[in-house]
Amino acid sequence: MEFLTALLSIIVIDLVLAGDNAILIGLAARNLPKPQQKKVIIWGSVGAIVIRIIATLAVVWLLNIPGLHLVGGLLLVIIAYKLLVDDNDHGDVQAAGSFWAAIRTVIIADALMGLDNVLAVAGASHGNMLLVIIGLLVSVPVVMWGSTIIIKWIEKYPIIVTIGSAILAWTASKMIVAEPFLADYFSNGWIKYGFELLVIATVILAGKLKQKRATQRKEKEMYDEKGLRKVESH
Repeated sequence: MEFLTALLSIIVIDLVLAGDNAILIGLAARNLPKPQQKKVIIWGSVGAIVIRIIATLAVVWLLNIPGLHLVGGLLLVIIAYKLLVDDNDHGDVQAAGSFWAAIRTVIIADALMGLDNVLAVAGASHGNMLLVIIGLLVSVPVVMWGSTIIIKWIEKYPIIVTIGSAILAWTASKMIVAEPFLADYFSNGWIKYGFELLVIATVILAGKLKQKRATQRKEKEMYDEKGLRKVESH
């Protein structure tokens, strides 16, 4: 009975994590050609699951590394920003480069996002790695199918990209405030939540500004190109 209860707890935790992974993979693969999107979903999911298992096995060791949450949070802020400002123009980018960049983004971001959550999985398993592995294997289909659905939604509703980046930024801010040697600075609830909101707002505003500038630059290039064609035609 205890085995089944622990397994159920781990599956629930992993399904929640799988939802985060689905958003992450969907965002990272959204600009790739359709055939490569499926490959990113498959290999990104496999890589994410492997990282989860390794991280859980190494959880005791990870806890002894000072500054881990801070460094991971800062890296995740950068990833959230880059996912938001990534454009759809990959004509000059080789497919292989885009593919491996997406795989790298998925695996690195998943490893960073899983640092807090892997503790919950390890706790629920009571040291039983069989439970951890079974729970992760159950969540794989959710990651894969969820990513496919999210890619389709992104194409139809671009606002999902902004929401996904905000979720990553929020996760990053929570990792930073969870850093033990920063505990005194965030002991006040107002400061803690204010900082989290500030990180989210900064990432979104910076990303939107970057998007606006990129759009203006493209419009100018198109305008200049049309003007050049008119001159040549005369």
